[in-house]
Amino acid sequence: MQAEVQQASPLERKLDFSFPSAEIETQVETKLKQIARTAKVAGFRPGKVPMKIVARQYGGQVRQEVMSDSLQKAFSDKVKQQEIRIAGYPRFEPKEGTEGDSNFEFTAVYEVYPEVTVGSLADKTINRPIATVGDAEIDKTIEVLRKQRVHYHEAKRAAQNDDQVDIDYNGLLDGKLFDSGHAKGALVVLGEGRLHADFEKSLMGMSAGETKTFDIAFPADYHGAAVAGKTVSFTAKLNKVSAPHLPELNAAFVEALGVKSGKIEDLRIDVSANLDREMKRRMQAKMKEQVMQALLDNSKLEVPRSLVEMETRRLQQNAMQDLQSRGVVAKNMALPPELFAETATRRATLGLIISEVVKQNGLEAKPEQVRALIQDHAKSYEQPDAMVDWYYQQPEMMQEVQAVVLEDNVVSWALNQMKSLDVATPFDELMGNSK
Repeated sequence: MQAEVQQASPLERKLDFSFPSAEIETQVETKLKQIARTAKVAGFRPGKVPMKIVARQYGGQVRQEVMSDSLQKAFSDKVKQQEIRIAGYPRFEPKEGTEGDSNFEFTAVYEVYPEVTVGSLADKTINRPIATVGDAEIDKTIEVLRKQRVHYHEAKRAAQNDDQVDIDYNGLLDGKLFDSGHAKGALVVLGEGRLHADFEKSLMGMSAGETKTFDIAFPADYHGAAVAGKTVSFTAKLNKVSAPHLPELNAAFVEALGVKSGKIEDLRIDVSANLDREMKRRMQAKMKEQVMQALLDNSKLEVPRSLVEMETRRLQQNAMQDLQSRGVVAKNMALPPELFAETATRRATLGLIISEVVKQNGLEAKPEQVRALIQDHAKSYEQPDAMVDWYYQQPEMMQEVQAVVLEDNVVSWALNQMKSLDVATPFDELMGNSK
């Protein structure tokens, strides 16, 4: 085997391979003989199939496997020999005009990692958000907890916002009933937005036993492909109206939230601690966002196209899984890569910058840092120790935690290089609740 490296562009390389045809054919013949020992072909006993038939049936597949294995091994040996850092995966292309020659000739096209130059952050200023948890924030959170445990009692009046209504409905598209366009005994909380806004609006003011027909025009980008851009005629019958009732703020409610003492003051202490923990996370996230932008602005590098493509595919897969988790049938749906191009480029670029900063400054994730982060996250669960054990049994989750620790180490390092300015920030704004 002969190999020669060529530089096609600043990051792209080409490696030409040349294999003697006889060498490949010898390996193919050896593999076919191995297959012949156990091959099952109609009309022949195992091990008695003529080699011509074995070659005709399995020859193409075996030749592909031998060629692929030879290319992968030769490429891997060359990369190790020259200590080349490969970005993404190589692409193997047969050379034109060499078919039938005494040698098989291929070109491996691949990219290498770029040089990353991270500039000084000394002249950069970061805004450090400062907020506090007070009685108002605690009261508001407890009210949310009560609403999450709402129960409904039948009301002998017209339906209004926040009511739960029991309905039967049929939808006609082009005069015909369609899948997912009908239901009996469906429970809908008006104002939650689980159904089309105009559908819920049409139910407002209806009373038990009343029937109503109305048209709904669905937008062209509606997630339900069957009705997107079309108008559906619905007939809805309201069976029952139920008004919301929040649980009393008493010992039973407090105990149901996991506070064993049943004391309201202990609940407030618990809520305050959780809010304080989440507030600090939001503060850290805000600062991390600013640090990452400063690193992007202050770094010079060329990003390998292959890394951007890999990140794009990852974002596409995540988006599809998210749609499916929301009940969207995404089997035949294709999300164009252009939707993720900007985000993928940013993430790939930051990944390279973070890796360089970690390497230059010895910021690798330490086991005690990983465990501390997991334990902090587990505090919000009823059984923190069990949650910690679960994390350590999930390799993918552990990789994610280690990546977060690396980013946190880089943020801490960057903050020591940068100037900071404390900025008083309303609690709701920090938590993303302000309108």
